[in-house]
Amino acid sequence: MRLLKEIIEKLDLEAVASSGLTDRPVVAGYAADLLSCAMKSAKRDYLWITLQSHLNVVAVGSLLNLAGIVITEGNRPDQETIARADEVGITLMVTPKTTYTVVGELTHLGVKGES
Repeated sequence: MRLLKEIIEKLDLEAVASSGLTDRPVVAGYAADLLSCAMKSAKRDYLWITLQSHLNVVAVGSLLNLAGIVITEGNRPDQETIARADEVGITLMVTPKTTYTVVGELTHLGVKGES
């Protein structure tokens, strides 16, 4: 199991919301762009990897109590989304990398898809 702050450092992610909450453990990861798929399959303390960057990703992250959300492919959340993530304590991270690349790097770090 890795801490979120280790993953941020090793993958060179930019935390744009709730960056002070990175001592959380990451028990597994889940990658999908459909919110309904994430709601069905991601679980507490998972890291969700998606290219979605709108307000609803924060709602899903909060509902599931995720360790964090990585937004890929250079997409960036707007200020309203960042403010909401800060309010509910969901760490949002951004990267120019593709979802495929991020998942590969997480796998290399030992972050599994299902725990």
